[in-house]
Amino acid sequence: MDSYPAVEAHGLIGDLQTAALVAMDGTLDWFCAPRFDSPSLFGGLLDRRKGGHFQVSPDGVEYVSKQLYLPGTAILITRFLSADGVGELVDFMPVAGDQPTDRHRLVRMLRVVRGTMRFRVDCQPRFNYGRDPHELDDYPEGHVFRSSALSLTTNMVRYPETRPGEQGVRREEGGWWAIATLREGESGGVVLETGVSPDRPRFYTPGEVQELLEQTRDFWRRWLARSRYTGRWREMVERSAITLKLMTYAPTGALIAAPTAGLPEQIGGERNWDYRYTWIRDATISLHALLALGFTDETWQYMHWVDDRVREARVREVPLQIMYRVDGSPDLSEEMLDHLEGYRGSAPVRVGNGAANQLQLDIYGDLLNGLHEADSHGLQLSRQLWLDTVRLVDWLCEHWDQPEDGIWETRGGRRDFTYGRLMSWVALDRAVRLAQGRGRPADTDRWVRDRNQIYEQIMTRGFHPGRGAFVQHYATDVLDASLLTMPSVGFIAPTDPMWQSTLRAMDAELVSDSLVYRYDPKASPDGLPGQESTFTMCTFWYVRALAQSGRLEDATLTLEKMLTYSSPLGLYSEEIAPTGEQTGNFPQAFSHLSLIGTAVDLDRLLDAAP
Repeated sequence: MDSYPAVEAHGLIGDLQTAALVAMDGTLDWFCAPRFDSPSLFGGLLDRRKGGHFQVSPDGVEYVSKQLYLPGTAILITRFLSADGVGELVDFMPVAGDQPTDRHRLVRMLRVVRGTMRFRVDCQPRFNYGRDPHELDDYPEGHVFRSSALSLTTNMVRYPETRPGEQGVRREEGGWWAIATLREGESGGVVLETGVSPDRPRFYTPGEVQELLEQTRDFWRRWLARSRYTGRWREMVERSAITLKLMTYAPTGALIAAPTAGLPEQIGGERNWDYRYTWIRDATISLHALLALGFTDETWQYMHWVDDRVREARVREVPLQIMYRVDGSPDLSEEMLDHLEGYRGSAPVRVGNGAANQLQLDIYGDLLNGLHEADSHGLQLSRQLWLDTVRLVDWLCEHWDQPEDGIWETRGGRRDFTYGRLMSWVALDRAVRLAQGRGRPADTDRWVRDRNQIYEQIMTRGFHPGRGAFVQHYATDVLDASLLTMPSVGFIAPTDPMWQSTLRAMDAELVSDSLVYRYDPKASPDGLPGQESTFTMCTFWYVRALAQSGRLEDATLTLEKMLTYSSPLGLYSEEIAPTGEQTGNFPQAFSHLSLIGTAVDLDRLLDAAP
């Protein structure tokens, strides 16, 4: 337990209210309850000694491990292969439903499919990021851990009769461990339950566990069957869709940016953020991906969540925060967990997010673009949502022409970011379309005037003649990959010479063998020390920009190269290092949203090509 597994050497499971990561060696090293943004019970991903873990792995034998998902589901299978036998650890979480609950179940089913294998099972929870003490009560059927805020019950799946030479359950450092030997065809395991404090745990029979598995399997396959994507990259698109669903909080429909906190953008660096929240930007971009795949129910639910946030904006000086908790709460106070060493020594470990109160004008463009797309698909805005949207757009007319913090949440001071102006243009353009297309009341003359003013400002101040490219902000010549979206939002034609020269400049400076950097921190200081890796989402944006510019062969090859950087399970983190390893929080919604949107658009363009 002293070494840290690679970020990408994990699978994600969840019940649509919280999620867990299981490493390729069978270690459950990240699990928060009762919600995504709750404190961790198992946090070994951030400190192997103090964070807590639940390890299930072969004992006393050399083995190789591999992971896969049961096809079409979020059920994770970790396979252990040795000369004497093959064992399988099946991890999944039965769906918790659409009402908030403290009760969550995580099933760890163990079976041997060939030969014989001895396993070590080691359960060491650490409540509240390892800060809260707990009591442990032992029973023949399992164990109950109790802290001041939460309880955790481990229920044993009934094993065959104990054979000579096997060891029973032992207590150790506030947890327990056991050794069990299984032969071909035998199974056992543990069912974890949070939020319940029964007098004692109970045995789960293998039949009960199998029934839970089948119910969970059927849920995911029924859900995935609603997808209408049949294009060239179906396997990766469907895995991305399942991953996004796993990161959606069912009671509200809010999509979190990632299920983890504190994973570094650079090993040993301090760019270690908490992404277990709902960004207005990410969530509204998800509307494009969900609608492209045919998932209208999720779109409706998210629109209700947005409706609540826009309605609350009436009483705020700045209408929207850039992010919220999954229940819509705006309190994301940032703190540092100084008692944790961080992933591979990358401190500080941060929870909460101090960027929540930044001014990022681009979120209004994402929001209005998402509402317009939903409206175009027949998911029309209610009267109240439209009235609240009008107030928001009127506010933007008053405030778009000011420095802001930008899409990348830099902490180096506000600037006149070109991307913020671009998405303000998008917000006004889509607002005009929403009003005129449905005959909705609004001061569209004012909106059109401001939209046109933003357009002229970007063309005159956002384009650097010396670089022959649109640049990060008006006072620099630094390039920024966020501007790869300019053609896709309809601001500029992909054949326009100004755009073509911008794309060539990005080719030369930001692209490294298909991988794309957001910007150069050395040339544009962002208020934090250290460097960063290439940004996964930007590579997918680059593919789309290539395709829209007529470079279909380059776009296809770049996408295929990018797919080789996924984890063995088809998952992507926030960034990819020059060595090919994944860095940052994992998996990241932005990465998978961009993958889906890019695959859908590239399919369409390839189908239309001669």
